[in-house]
Amino acid sequence: MTDKNEIIKTETEGLAQGGRPGFVLTDPGPLDMHPAAVYLAHLQGSGRRTMAQSLNKIAGLLGVPRFEDSGGKEITYQFTNWPGLRYQHAALIRTLLLEGGNRPATIKRDLAALRGVLKQAWKLGIMSAEDYRRAVDLERVNGETLPAGRELTPGEILALITACENDPDPDGARDAAIIGLLYAAGLRREEVINLDLANYDPASGRLVVLGKGNKERAAYINNGAADALADWLAIRGAAAGPLFVAVNKGGKLDPQARRLSPQAIYNLLARRALAAGVAKFSPHDLRRTFVSDLLEAGADIATVAKMAGHKSVETTARYDRRPEQAKRRAAGLLHVPYHKRGA
Repeated sequence: MTDKNEIIKTETEGLAQGGRPGFVLTDPGPLDMHPAAVYLAHLQGSGRRTMAQSLNKIAGLLGVPRFEDSGGKEITYQFTNWPGLRYQHAALIRTLLLEGGNRPATIKRDLAALRGVLKQAWKLGIMSAEDYRRAVDLERVNGETLPAGRELTPGEILALITACENDPDPDGARDAAIIGLLYAAGLRREEVINLDLANYDPASGRLVVLGKGNKERAAYINNGAADALADWLAIRGAAAGPLFVAVNKGGKLDPQARRLSPQAIYNLLARRALAAGVAKFSPHDLRRTFVSDLLEAGADIATVAKMAGHKSVETTARYDRRPEQAKRRAAGLLHVPYHKRGA
């Protein structure tokens, strides 16, 4: 195995963009000693992809040229000398992110990724505690952004479910059940695809969900979501394995019972949205709708946070659209005395 000090070896001349020193590694070294790789390995699904994008962005700001793997996926973060960063570099990154027109929430996420990697560098013994402490001691990023994504209306959810019900093939029942779980239980798409048949108890409606950080939580499925899931299970059968499996073009269940991919969830929602005449939305928008609808119905925010698998109610509050709805209603209280031409 390559010595851990090999990881922090940089090109002798480095890069000098904007007067910044070079941070390009000639050899990433073993990934089990690479702070960025170790950091990302602790994340799951979309979180891993999102933070990898943040690290690639920061690597570009440090002057590291783009690197890709054999499949064309960007892995610039692997060729970046993260343990070589010091406070002045981290502070410059913060400034460049602010000047780059990024939203405050995006900057906070990018800096969280940077702090996570530097923490792993310290834990791996390739960055001193003092250098780590100084580098992560950055000024807070102020500012608020409007809630991301969008909510789906009850009419849109009805249209999506109806489109599935009108499809006589097995994937019609499967997709209705998936949409039901995404909305009624607020599941992330990675949580949906990782479900096994053993995770669901039809008698009680209890569904054991493995969330971020390998933390389990219980969701309870009832009414239409339970009915949709029952119809899918009648088609799927009682064999052990993934709760949701692929359906081939002939309308037959995959004999190998392959687990769906996150992209498959995205694709099936796009297909159902097109059939239902529903505007484009993401899988996470159903989760946003789940949180906001529960809060609008009067559910306690602490309970909703637990149901969603959030670490804190502050995270749950970012999904809450009620303040925006209140502003919309308030705006309607004022009247501008303008008469439209031709009216």
